[in-house]
Amino acid sequence: MKIKDLGELSGDVMLFGGPYSNMQATTAVLNATAARGIAATNVICTGDVVAYCARPARTVALVRDAGITVVAGNCERQLAAGAMDCGCGFEDGTACDLLSAGWYAHVDNEIGAEDRYWMAGLPDVVVFTHFGRRIAVIHGGVTDIARFIWSVSPDAVFAEEVAALQELVGKVDMVVAGHSGIVFSRDVAGVRWVNAGVIGMPAHDGKQDTCFAVLSDHGVDIVSLQYGADAAFADMQQVGLRQGYDRALMTGYWPSEDVLPPELRLPDFANG
Repeated sequence: MKIKDLGELSGDVMLFGGPYSNMQATTAVLNATAARGIAATNVICTGDVVAYCARPARTVALVRDAGITVVAGNCERQLAAGAMDCGCGFEDGTACDLLSAGWYAHVDNEIGAEDRYWMAGLPDVVVFTHFGRRIAVIHGGVTDIARFIWSVSPDAVFAEEVAALQELVGKVDMVVAGHSGIVFSRDVAGVRWVNAGVIGMPAHDGKQDTCFAVLSDHGVDIVSLQYGADAAFADMQQVGLRQGYDRALMTGYWPSEDVLPPELRLPDFANG
């Protein structure tokens, strides 16, 4: 486990996940940091810089040039290792498994050796202190980088992850995670657990806008991110990524609900 301690951060802190090779969303979120006067030292990405969308190399370049802190996602770890899949652990033959083969192959073809070296050096856990609170940022889970943790996950799941995390870094007051793609906040296992959401793909809610989180002295605010979804969709069409995630940028609904717990799945008509 690689752990990076940022020390004490003052002022607002921006947290976001999943740029997902979406160049337009990445540009928009970096513009939002500038508009809010948030320095790069106070911006943290929860990982999966590359995934579903069309411009992985350009997205990595934007993130690296911005000088922000990035936690390793499973996509970064898999690419750095030269693995043949995204490492999400989808069951063989499921829609998510079949869909991932297309976009991962595109990412694997586009990302070069130097970017893979950068990915290999990314931390698994970032910790910092902010207005008296000690905060840890991870990707999915500590026990499994690609663990899907949802707002409806059992208390025992959170307790296991918090215990594993505090074994590594000591006591924390808040955990900020990503990976699952749907924002939530929950007080559980003695901490505030926040999923900051992702910027590169809608949250299966019928909206094109994505979101990021801003941590201030009074708590966490979730902020809507508007970006050029039409252009991101066109990019996916251009490179042949037409398996369903392209349409998700426009409709706001994922092409599959395989990964979601039953409580978070939508009525059949929503996916039409």
